[in-house]
Amino acid sequence: MAGREELHDLRRRAHEARIEGASRMDERQLRQALQEVGRGVQPMTAKREAKGQQ
Repeated sequence: MAGREELHDLRRRAHEARIEGASRMDERQLRQALQEVGRGVQPMTAKREAKGQQ
């Protein structure tokens, strides 16, 4: 489990990557979405995929 600072950093990075609604995502979802965006996936597609794999 991420610490408070790490979770804040993940959310900040998600915001910079234009992933909307990052404040409602958990650590696993944020990491997965950021990884997908890094591979070239569109931000909203990455978010949808990360949230759908619960």
